Amino acid sequence: MVLAHTIVIAAIDSALPSGLTGIADMLALVKLGFAKCIKDGQVKMDSWEPTILTASYDGSPIKDGQGQKFHVNAALRDISHCDAVLIPGFLPDSKGHLPYCLTDKTTQLWLADQHHHGALVCGSCSGAFALGEAGLLDGRRCTTTWWLYYEFKRRFPSTDIAWGSGFVVEDRVITAGGPLSWIDITLHVIRSLAGAQTARIAADFAVVDTVPRFQSIYVPQDYLMATDPFLAEAEQIVRYALNRRLVVQDLAASMAVSERTLHRRLKELTGEAPKAFIDRLRIESACTLLQASDQPIKSIAMVLGFSEETVFRRLFRRYTGLTPTGYRALLNAGVNHKVMQQQVSNSKFNN
Repeated sequence: MVLAHTIVIAAIDSALPSGLTGIADMLALVKLGFAKCIKDGQVKMDSWEPTILTASYDGSPIKDGQGQKFHVNAALRDISHCDAVLIPGFLPDSKGHLPYCLTDKTTQLWLADQHHHGALVCGSCSGAFALGEAGLLDGRRCTTTWWLYYEFKRRFPSTDIAWGSGFVVEDRVITAGGPLSWIDITLHVIRSLAGAQTARIAADFAVVDTVPRFQSIYVPQDYLMATDPFLAEAEQIVRYALNRRLVVQDLAASMAVSERTLHRRLKELTGEAPKAFIDRLRIESACTLLQASDQPIKSIAMVLGFSEETVFRRLFRRYTGLTPTGYRALLNAGVNHKVMQQQVSNSKFNN
């Protein structure tokens, strides 16, 4: 049986050319993988022959992030139905800023309409900003690249964005962090539409991991200090107190400020209240512990100062979109031991 789907790569001005072409290349590797597996008699499965369209709103060429003309083969307005839409990241200006209006109203409405009718809608890195402009992230958990986190919070305050999360899925809206995370969203689309085995074939032929990594391991040590010393100090205090129950009053006292001042400053800098700030950092550390050891979930919860395992599990799912068990299972299924150890040794939370 032949599985047929339509996948749209949305071409928008200032898009990273590597994402625009890379997504199409990754999908082409699926067909190559099928051909080899069938030829060698190693795997028998239904064939998957998706229709892949690169499309701007009106079908005209766009100017990519490198200033080059990028030709498309379709117009978004002429596509009444698709199974998935993928939006690569955008190249910021020399100061690291993105345009305030990446998409026009008609593109925003088209994206919202496709999601409403069942399509997977995916944003890689700063591609999440396009989903935010379309209103698809309001009230939803999402992520973007770590260095645009606070800008994203300012532009889309009604979203529930996860700092440093590599990958978030909620209600068919998929966001991922980092300029090359178009690989992660493409593999997710393949997995969702054609199955896990097909995604593994694509990953094998592209020589990539099937599980997104946690962004925190890549953040430069001095990034937060350069952003704001107050924020750097707050993060350091929380991280060094992860083995005990740290409450807002403790954090305020350690920083020699009132709880009111702490709340105001953290809201200004991160968009989070102090408790949410503390919870997020604890969950980031939980992800590292799930990678680093085979400790039971209950033990990890206790190590991080959670008095009840159920509270930890609920909070973990809220911040990552997965249960702790599910997160660990994905890691075990998709990342080999050598890569896992490298992630742990590079983690700034591994003290």
